[in-house]
Parts: sequence; C-alpha cells; structure tokens
Amino acid sequence: MILNARTVFVLCSICSILFISSCRNKNGATKTAESTTQNPAVKKDYISLIISFDTLSALKVKKNILKEDSILSLSPDNATNPYFHYFRARKYSLEKKRDSALLEYEKIKPAKANDEVSLLKTFGILTQNMGNGSMVESALTSQIFDALKESEQMKSRLTYRFYDLLAQAYFQNHNEKNSLKYAAIYFQNHPFNFHPVIKQRYFDISFLLASRLNDFKKMAYYNNQARLLAGKIGDSLALARTYDNEAQLYSQKGEPAKALVSSKTYFNYLKKTDNLNDIAFNNLATTFIRNNQPDSAIKYYKEGIEFEKRDVSGKQKEVHYAGLIDAYKMKGDYARALEAAQAAHKIELKNNEAIEAVKVAEMSEKYETEKKDRNIAELNGRNKLNETIIKQQRSSMFLIVLIFLGVISFFFIFYRQQRLKAKNNLLKSDNQRLNMEQKLLQAQLNPHFIFNAIANLQGLVASGHIDESVKYLKSFSGLLRSILEQNRKDFIEIEEEIASLNNYIQLQQMRYAGAFDYKITVDNDLDLNETLIPPMLIQPFVENAIEHGFRNISHKGFLNIAFKTKDNCLLIEVDDNGSGLTAKVADKQKKKSLAQIIIKERFDLLFTSKGQLAHFKVEDKKESAEKGVLVKILIPIIND
Repeated sequence: MILNARTVFVLCSICSILFISSCRNKNGATKTAESTTQNPAVKKDYISLIISFDTLSALKVKKNILKEDSILSLSPDNATNPYFHYFRARKYSLEKKRDSALLEYEKIKPAKANDEVSLLKTFGILTQNMGNGSMVESALTSQIFDALKESEQMKSRLTYRFYDLLAQAYFQNHNEKNSLKYAAIYFQNHPFNFHPVIKQRYFDISFLLASRLNDFKKMAYYNNQARLLAGKIGDSLALARTYDNEAQLYSQKGEPAKALVSSKTYFNYLKKTDNLNDIAFNNLATTFIRNNQPDSAIKYYKEGIEFEKRDVSGKQKEVHYAGLIDAYKMKGDYARALEAAQAAHKIELKNNEAIEAVKVAEMSEKYETEKKDRNIAELNGRNKLNETIIKQQRSSMFLIVLIFLGVISFFFIFYRQQRLKAKNNLLKSDNQRLNMEQKLLQAQLNPHFIFNAIANLQGLVASGHIDESVKYLKSFSGLLRSILEQNRKDFIEIEEEIASLNNYIQLQQMRYAGAFDYKITVDNDLDLNETLIPPMLIQPFVENAIEHGFRNISHKGFLNIAFKTKDNCLLIEVDDNGSGLTAKVADKQKKKSLAQIIIKERFDLLFTSKGQLAHFKVEDKKESAEKGVLVKILIPIIND
C-alpha cells in the first residue's frame, strides 16, 4: 500500500521538475542558467535555459522561474511572447493553480512550423494532465505517443522528455516492465546524464522501480546513492525523499519505530515547504499502522482523502481506503472497514477499466501504424509499377509483343482454370459418393443390432416377466432413439458413445440377471467432449462378448472396455473372460460376422482411403492361458 503511493508521488514530483533537452558540455548548462538572466538585453536561447534547469536544485529552479516571469512580464510584447506564457504557466504550477497553468500553456503560439516551442507547450499540457498519480487514460497515453513521434521526427532536444512521460504513465498504470524500459531510455538519452543532479534523480526513479519489484538490496543501494548525491548538490527536497524511502526500508526490516521517525521527517519537511500531497498523508498513515497506532493512521488517511479531493482532475486512488480497511480492522471496527472496502472496490473497478482502455488504445494504435506502413508500401509499389509501365510504353513494338503474350497467357490461364474446375467437380462427386457409401454401411450396422435387441425383448416376453419386459422396452426405445440420431453423423463424442454402451449393457444385464459385470475406463489425457469416434463402433464387439462369450459359462462374466492413447492414436480395448473363440467355431463357419465386415469397410472409407492408420484385431486369450477374447481397435485421434 505504502509502496505504490510513495513511488507514484516521487515520480510525479521528479517529472514536474525535469524539462529535458540536449547539451554540449557540463559547464555550459549552468552558465546559461546564470548569465542569461543577468543581461536581459541579450537574446536568450530559452530552450537551452530551460534545459539548464535540470542541473539545479528544486529551490533554484523555482527562483529562476519566478525571475524569468518577472523579467518577461515587463516586456511590451509579452502577450505574443511564447516564453512569457511558458514561465507564467510554470509559476502557476508551483502555486498549485492547475487551471491557470493550462490556460497559459494554451496561449503559447510557435513562431513557425516544426518549432520546439510547440513541443514545450505540448509537454507542459501533458504534464498537467498526468494527474496526481492515478491511472493514465488511453487518450492521454495516445497523446504522449503522438508527441514523442513528432519530437523524434523533428530531432528535437526535448525528445527524451517524452520518454520520461511514458515511463511515468506506465508506472502509474502498474506496468513496471515498460516503465523500466522507458526510464532507461530517458536516462541514456539525457544530455546531462553525467551531472550529479540528474544521477540523483535517476537513482530516485531506480529506487521506485526496485521497490515495485521487491528487490530489497537494490532499494537500499539506490537510496544510499540518492542521499549522497542529494547532499552533494544541496537539494533539500531530494534529501527529504530519501527519508521517505528509508521509512519503507525500515518497515521491510521489521523496525516500525525507526520507519515512523523517517516518515515524520519527510512529512514535516513537505508541510514546512508547502509541498504536501495526498500520498504523503497515506505514507505517514501506513507507517502508523505498522507501528500499531490505528487512530493516528485513520486521522492521516482521512486527511489524505480530503486533500485528494482538491485535485480538479477528479481522479481517485484506492490506496487511502485500503489503508483505512487495515486500520479499522486493527481496531475491530469491521462495519467501517467494510465501508472503506466498498469505496476502494469502486475505485479499483474504475481504474481497471481505465487500464483496459489503455491496452485497447495501444493495440488500436499499433494496428493503425501497421496499416499506414502497409499503405505506404503499397503506394511505393504502385509508383514503381507506373515507372515500369512508362518505360515499356517507349517502345511500341515491345508493347505489341507484350499484348500478344498477354492474350496467349489469358487463353492459357482460362483453359487451365476450366480443366481445374472440371477436375474439382469430379473430386466433389467422388467425395459425395464416398459419403453416401459410408452412411449406407453405417445404416447396415444398425438393423443388425436392432434385430438382436428385439430378440432379447422376445425372450423376456416369452419368459413371462411382464414388468421387466416393460422396463426393457422403455430403455430400448430410448436407446433406439439415440441410435437413430447418431445414424446421421459420421462421428460422435466418446461421451455419447459411452452413454449408448451403458444403456445397451444395462439392457443385457436385465436380460441375463447376475450373469456378468462390466467396467468402462478412459485415460485422463482424453477429453470425452472433444475426442470423436464413429458411432456404433464398439457395440458389435460388446454384443458378441455378451451373447456368445458369457453364454453357458460356469463362472461370472466380466467385461472391461478401455479408451487409451497409443502412439498418437486412440486405442479401444474390449476384454471379456467368457468362453473364447473356440465355442463359436460352428457359428463362424455358417456365416462370417456381418458386423466385422461392415466395420472394416467403414474404416476403409473413413480412414485408410485417406492414408490414415485404422484397424481392429480379435484375439483369443487361450494362448496366454486366460479365458475370453480381447478386441483391440486402433483409429486416429479426431478432435472436435
């Protein structure tokens, strides 16, 4: 909680000071800031002057802004002087008059196109609109990217200033990866990256990013470096920030009392220099929480919320309410904790919507950029084509030959298309024929099953079991309906096939009460709702096992059906402990199994004709001194 709030505030305070540009040497920048203000008669390079402010402390920057505003206000042409409006805007910003500052920035009028003054104006407006550390909306992010592109095209000295804005925007939107990326680009391209003031501020930023990543060692290192440089350059505000960072370090070490001392030091400095903000209230309140002082924490959380309401942008952060939740819970006041949680949730939803809007805008911007690049490439291609045509038209003979070749090519292509069309029609006809044959074979299998099922029903009726016959007939009608529905499909889901098998086997158990048990298993890596098989594929083998394998045996039958994967194929095993194949020799000599013939023909149409592996094998287990028959069916894995 304290981490996010503190880091956002420091980034905002750093960005409000930095106005970046290029520089030729280390001493020239400071001299520009001093000498150009001493002689107003000298025509100033205000861009260099503004750049030189980066090497000064916050107090000196403030003094220089007020001095330039005072000098330019005496100029008779100040209404048309863009730098008068610029320094007046910065003066209003120091006085926390955001609306007045924005009005002054809007009055800036560049003297010519592609002037760096326009970038100075854009940057000032963007800085004011960044808010108090809350989420950065997609529209504002898009404006920053547009300004960056314009600055890069102009090769402006202010380009890397927009890198800094992007780093801040991504940080406020909790995108640490991109924030770290643009912060590094900002520092690398800063013309004063050798200067202690710039290094100090970069260490501040590095501390923030390290804290977001919970890297304690780097946090301690960057804060120590920032404190040394702050003392060296005499920047009291930067030095005070290191105490705020130190409070966080002490909290992580489990020393809340020391953390509270450091946090109070920073808070009192901000109060003394009239630099208080809602985040400072939050940080101090959070330190009180960690020191088991909930009443003091509640006081500062509420003051932070009231302070935040002064922000004219209307943006809110949930961090204060999140702190209130912990404070009220510590006191046992759960009713007020719930109220704070509800307020925090509303703000969080709003901020999440803003982040999603930023992501959508970035994708849209990327798409539009790629679209423009494609249009440019297409236009370049068209230009080259036009140049080629112009050259070709210089020779009439060549043009005639080209037309002649074009006519021949046209007839050749037309003839070839006609042949391909006829060939496609023939292939389509063959495909339709194969589908009809497959449907016919599938339909042949269903009457075979229905005949046996009706025979079972006749047996029950003949035995005089009326109730069981009615129950059987009801279950059979449901099974028949599902079979008729499956008959229109080439493939069905494994789950649907298992349901049909359960219905059928349970019907047979009704007929042969207590004669056998069964089990159906499926490998975990097979998705019952995604993997497909031909309908009525397993039923004939199950029927053989029950009708022939379990008939006239002295022991209780058991049927095991398993769905497995093997070598990227679907392996289905139907295993029974019945009488085996030897008991069925007489029947097989009378007629070959119609079901097996149909299944083989279905495999030829569905799989082998397309070069796919598919087959089944019926094994008598007597060779392994076991009872029964094992059927193995191997087909390709087909997903929905």
